[in-house]
Amino acid sequence: MRTIVIATNNLGKLREFQDLFPQDKVIALADISYTKEIMEDGLTFEENAIQKAKQVALDIQMTVIADDSGLEVEALHGEPGIYSARYAGNHDSKANNELLLKKLKGISNRKAQFVCVLCLYKPNGEYILSKGICKGEITEEAKGTNGFGYDPYFYVKEYGKTFAELPISVKNQISHRAIAMKKLREYMDEAISD
Repeated sequence: MRTIVIATNNLGKLREFQDLFPQDKVIALADISYTKEIMEDGLTFEENAIQKAKQVALDIQMTVIADDSGLEVEALHGEPGIYSARYAGNHDSKANNELLLKKLKGISNRKAQFVCVLCLYKPNGEYILSKGICKGEITEEAKGTNGFGYDPYFYVKEYGKTFAELPISVKNQISHRAIAMKKLREYMDEAISD
């Protein structure tokens, strides 16, 4: 069994990684008592994913996966984008969703996409990026209790449900993170050893 360190303490993200890698030991930063603040001042999802993975990988001398992900809303010119987790000024999902709905009030174009960029970073400086996108639209009312963040408002037309209404097994096949992870998996098998 290999150990995969995910540069996050977000329990929702951790659960998704654990479901995507059931044969592996997937651990978060809290599991290794990593408490340093992680820099995240890039201007793109790619820059932020590299920054996070590099910092932790070099600090702990292990291969690390970091992601930067967020919601891009077409009518808001890509907002909240890289600021998705702190859109309303703090890591508060309720406030973020309220601000999103306020900005979309009266706007008929509700097209949106979730974007995820994963960075697998090795202590020797090698890294690889993988990107996944899932298209949908923003609903006016929250539906579902699964998921986290914007999931209750992100409607996937093909399934007729929000991310928060979908079973985790389905979400983990179609989500932005799942798509990025599938692209990364082949490289991981040779890049990560026990």
